[in-house]
Formats: sequence, C-alpha cells, structure tokens
Amino acid sequence: QVQLVESGGGLVQAGGSLTLSCAASGRTFGSLLMGWFHQVPGKEREYVAAISRNGSSTDYADSVKGRFTVSRDFAKNRIYLQMNSLKPEDTAVYYCAAATTNWARIDKRHEGDYDYWGQGTQVTVSS
Repeated sequence: QVQLVESGGGLVQAGGSLTLSCAASGRTFGSLLMGWFHQVPGKEREYVAAISRNGSSTDYADSVKGRFTVSRDFAKNRIYLQMNSLKPEDTAVYYCAAATTNWARIDKRHEGDYDYWGQGTQVTVSS
C-alpha cells in the first residue's frame, strides 16, 4: 500500500509563489508515476501535472504551463510542485497521486488511471 502525504499549502497573494511537496512511502519510489490534481468545491478534480517514474518526462495542463514545475527527489522520496505567478483561479485543494503503470500506457490527465491519492492540501490565492 502506498501512502502519500502532501504539505506546503497556504495563503499567498496573486503573483506570488508556493511550493507543494508530496512524500511517498510503501513502495519503491522509482516504480511510481506521480501526478498533481486540484479540486474546487462543487467541481470535479482536475489534472495539473505529472512526472514519469524516472523523472525524465513531465506534462502540464495548459492552464499552468509555464508557471508550474513538477520535479521529484529520489533521495527523499518526494515530488514537488513549484507554483509561480499564482492567480486567484489557482485556489483549490491540491492532491498528489501515484500510478503503478508507465508513462506510455497511462492517460496522465485521467484521475481514474491513478492508484493512490493523498489527503490534499489547500492553496488559496488572494487577489
């Protein structure tokens, strides 16, 4: 069983930056494809970004491309989401997700393709 624990959420002004972290345990970190999603109350969870098992490939939703960067640290078994130029519409609960399949086989933007989820961390961007 994989456990995912997010941290780093908080309140930030528009135009500011925030870095989210997700700690993974319970399975070899390098065997997990990792993703970030976010959810606003009353709406479905939406894809934000993903990173391949070896960290060589990344993918982003159009809404965050050029502003957010996903990375992974194999020594710490963590992934990160560096969020820059934050906008009020980025306000949401951010979830870390893990999948046991590989980059070529997964629909990275489909939450149903991920096997494990964290509890989420709130990000609020004030205008």
